[in-house]
Amino acid sequence: MSHQQPAHGSGTLVRRAGVLHATGSWCARHFVVVIVLWIAALVALQAVQHAYGGDYSDNFAIPGTQSQDGLDVLEKHAPSAGGYSSQVVVHDADKPLSGLSSQMSTVVGSLQKLPDVLSAQNPLTAPSSTGGPDVGPLSADGKTAYIIVRFSEQPSSLGSGYLDGVDSAVRPLRSAGAEVEYGGSLGELARPKANDRVSEAIGFGVAVLVLLIGFGSLLAALLPLITALICVVCGLGLLGLLAAATTFATVSPTLATMIGLGVGIDYALFLVTRHRQNLMDGRDPVAAAGAATATSGRAVLLSGCTVIIALCGLWVSGIGFIGKLGVAAAVTVVTAVLGALTLVPAMLGLTGRYIDRIHVRKPVAEVEPGPEPGAEPGPERGARPGREPTAERGPTTHGTWHRYAQRVERRPWWFLAAGVVVLAVLAFPVFFIQLGHIGDGADPKSFTDRRAYDLMSTAFGPGSNGPLTLVIDQSEVPQSDRSALESQAQQSLAKVPDAAFITPLTATQDGDVLTATAYSVAAPQDERTTSLVNHLSDDVLPAAVHGTAADTYVTGTTAGQVDFLDIVSSRLPLIIAVVVGLAFLVILAVFRGLLVAVKAALLNVLSIAASYGVVVAVFQWGWGGPALGVSGDVPIESYVPMMMFAIVFGLSMDYEIFLLTRIHEAWLATNDPRASVAHALEITARVITCAALIMVSVFAAFIISDNIVVKMLGLGLAVSVLIDATVVRLLLVPAVMTLLGRAAWWTPRWLDRVLPHLDAEGSGTAGGAKASGNT
Repeated sequence: MSHQQPAHGSGTLVRRAGVLHATGSWCARHFVVVIVLWIAALVALQAVQHAYGGDYSDNFAIPGTQSQDGLDVLEKHAPSAGGYSSQVVVHDADKPLSGLSSQMSTVVGSLQKLPDVLSAQNPLTAPSSTGGPDVGPLSADGKTAYIIVRFSEQPSSLGSGYLDGVDSAVRPLRSAGAEVEYGGSLGELARPKANDRVSEAIGFGVAVLVLLIGFGSLLAALLPLITALICVVCGLGLLGLLAAATTFATVSPTLATMIGLGVGIDYALFLVTRHRQNLMDGRDPVAAAGAATATSGRAVLLSGCTVIIALCGLWVSGIGFIGKLGVAAAVTVVTAVLGALTLVPAMLGLTGRYIDRIHVRKPVAEVEPGPEPGAEPGPERGARPGREPTAERGPTTHGTWHRYAQRVERRPWWFLAAGVVVLAVLAFPVFFIQLGHIGDGADPKSFTDRRAYDLMSTAFGPGSNGPLTLVIDQSEVPQSDRSALESQAQQSLAKVPDAAFITPLTATQDGDVLTATAYSVAAPQDERTTSLVNHLSDDVLPAAVHGTAADTYVTGTTAGQVDFLDIVSSRLPLIIAVVVGLAFLVILAVFRGLLVAVKAALLNVLSIAASYGVVVAVFQWGWGGPALGVSGDVPIESYVPMMMFAIVFGLSMDYEIFLLTRIHEAWLATNDPRASVAHALEITARVITCAALIMVSVFAAFIISDNIVVKMLGLGLAVSVLIDATVVRLLLVPAVMTLLGRAAWWTPRWLDRVLPHLDAEGSGTAGGAKASGNT
């Protein structure tokens, strides 16, 4: 049974809306104070961050995994054989390295004296592999060798200044004409420091053009960019201070910049557009800024909370490395929201009525539809809900987007089918996704770790870049049984599939642990290497010690990456469920429509699947990877889908909330579900399209980064926003909302009583103030 229902807690909502209105008005009126405070905060944060901020590194461990447990066993029984290993690769194309034995000895001795170095192996005196492929440490022709250096800490976490000592140590070999490259995590430390200024400049340049073309006003185009930049710089300062207290991944500041710029520009754009429309309606600048903050500012607040909720959902993975990436991105989202609610109104107060004074064409903001010719307006027709009609606003003709919405209304099933087909085609490659770790072989050849990778692959095979350390802890095995155990284990390690070579087992000095090194027939990131690690840890080694009290482990960098992959793969469905569930509840609480919330969750999942498919086709299948600077086909970095899902789901909810608020607003005023969709599309299409193009350009600009993971995230996020703003917002949402009709806003009465009442537009008409639908 349908009936009218009064607003629940409307007094509270009005007071809350009044807080935002008062905040926006105060900031616009006292713009000098607010702007000075923001600039002072920016300068102070940067100064403190440079003085006390921490460094970023990829040094992280996953307690409880077999690779970490094996590392702990080695550190206890053979410290010099444990730790974190990297290769210093030496190559001389003209003569054998045996002629540089004195320089090699000097270099190895100098490396051993460096801080945090447990051991360094001289390749000229170490035994070479016998009875199998040449896996080093000295090649058969004697022209390539690698020094295995073991560190007590991940080399990538030691800071760039540590490289000065390494460079000094290897100088004798370089002076003698040999090529010296750093592999593994030592090579990652030696990579050029990421510089995202070019990406940022490209994104900003495209954003200016989009805003000028879309809205015509120069100041209105520059204002969102300036405020977003200030907010991002403040956010990065906060992130640097957090990095002093805990370890964040090296990709964290780039990720925070990417997300911060995207949402910062979007949030400011939504407020500026609403403010300019208020000015065109005849309000004074302070009142216009206050009204924009009370309406679009509340939608910004809800959208920002949704993005933060999605990012915080990454902690469900149980991996601190992943959770902290979410925190890094959330920091700049928080500063973007704060900037939108305070700095943007202050800048609007500063520009006053002159915001459209400099323009390249006639300035426009929102496009407000008036009543249909000959239509009899209802009691609230012709006026926007929550705003009094103004003398300046008369009936306006319906624009292109309104006519488009009417076409969707006439053939909703056709538009729905078209959108689903497009998403299905784009999502198809996701069924073949291969998660893994991107190896050094995909890096640019200007990186020392890529050159070391190539030298190792040519001389010793691709598996030499990811050796696996096999550990058998026989400390609980009686001395009398250890010889038989070693013989049994050695037999089990013969002819293991996908293993190019496994060295003989050797005992540690205390005799409690047996170790061996296994080399894959394939590169570390290859599926065969992943299979080899799992086969060794799950089948081969347990069988090798069957009937004894020995414990077995596969450890090393590559084994740790496989463990990480297994954990991420197993927990991705849980993260998806948690993020979708939380966002569903937010949409349901805001709009009080059960089917609206279900629709929002399903369509966003479909759009994310489509963006996954594009990433798989480009990077894993190689459809355009070389054009993006990626060498060969690479797997999808294990944590990229998880990050993409949290970020994309949160960002797509931005547009969902801004569009649905206008549909809901019109529905409350007119009780006409079809006209409400046309109304919302008419006044939001321009701003959402411009916002999406800006965000696409910001994300796509990061594709030029040298970091493959950043390329993946940049492409994936750009494609997902593009799909969301076109296929989802222009095809699927209008079609589905038209088909649902009044049922879209239905909520069981018991659920309506349980849910909190949130007001997306600050009009005091949220929740139960529905035209109809609660039963």
